[in-house]
Amino acid sequence: MTTTSAGELLHLVRTGQATTRKALQARTGLSRSTLTGRLDALQAAGWLAESGQEDSTGGRPARQLRFDDQHAVVLAASVDTMHAEAALTDLSGRRLARRAGALRVADGPVAVLDKIVQWFRGLLAESGRNAREACGIGLSVPGPVDFASGRTIQPPIMPGWDAFDIPAYLTERFGVPVFVDNDANLMALGTQRTHYAGCAAFALVKVSTGIGAGLIFDGQVYRGIDGGAGDIGHVRVPGDAESRCMCGSIGCLAAVASGGALAAKLTEAGFPTASGSSVRERVNAGEPVAVRLTRIAGRQVGEVLSTVVCVLNPGVLVLAGDLAEPHFATGVREVLLQRALPRATQRLRIDLGRRGDGAAVTGACSMVVENVFSAEAVDARLAAMR
Repeated sequence: MTTTSAGELLHLVRTGQATTRKALQARTGLSRSTLTGRLDALQAAGWLAESGQEDSTGGRPARQLRFDDQHAVVLAASVDTMHAEAALTDLSGRRLARRAGALRVADGPVAVLDKIVQWFRGLLAESGRNAREACGIGLSVPGPVDFASGRTIQPPIMPGWDAFDIPAYLTERFGVPVFVDNDANLMALGTQRTHYAGCAAFALVKVSTGIGAGLIFDGQVYRGIDGGAGDIGHVRVPGDAESRCMCGSIGCLAAVASGGALAAKLTEAGFPTASGSSVRERVNAGEPVAVRLTRIAGRQVGEVLSTVVCVLNPGVLVLAGDLAEPHFATGVREVLLQRALPRATQRLRIDLGRRGDGAAVTGACSMVVENVFSAEAVDARLAAMR
């Protein structure tokens, strides 16, 4: 199919599919004059740079085209139940400045977002940048999100956030596009882009206060019809008719196998435990009850994932979040590899996520860049500049 628009040309360069004029002309079939005009428009906008040269087998070497990842910055943040992180990045995702600290999502959207705004302004000042240089804001939150509107939809662990207009709140303060998504989705996006870029079918399961999965297919986040894809924490666990989930149902996976559920079980057993991260600390200290419960939770999650793997057939499955440690992973593998069809697991790689790598923030940055510099968005902005 012939590529015709300037935005599509920028996409080819940005994704490394074609990085010289000759390669673009061969890929698109555009005439030299048409190609030149569109590339000139992209360069004038500051989005495309031309420098260096590629190896040549003879004749005049071709100049290399590249997406200018320094011409703007991204404001990205990840909000978890008790903690948040914010970063100022360039368009390649390289962090220019970072803030992190305790922040309770249960304090409500205004209190949390005001803190994020404060951090963003501090990051801009620290880096000698101003808000006009930001091309967009990306935000990760621990609840279901309607991606089209950026609003959270009945989030079980985010009281006061239901239907809150996060994009409008932040756009009013910074005047840039705002994109919001679920934390598991953005952790999956950031992890896949950073460590598994060649994997066309990728899944990440976050097990912390709740349980959720992020799915990446052919480089794109799969969200389902309204953002509900990957919400495996509310799959019913067979045989459990007592554990009440924060969503109000009985027997959800999150009610029996999440960090919050294990913290409650440990507390009942005489080991006061406040959260999933505290469960992990007890496991790391070798507390036998914590180790046993974590292994059981891994088996319960593995039971659900055996179906997920058979349906989706991913090449990589990453276990992330507070409970993503060897005892939990062993429990997952025991049941998943036993219950899932060999056809679905023979090429499956199961890895533990890298703690503290800021995957959700990386994913939030990628989300902004891929939306702000999509072919359609670029063409619309060029048209408005004329």
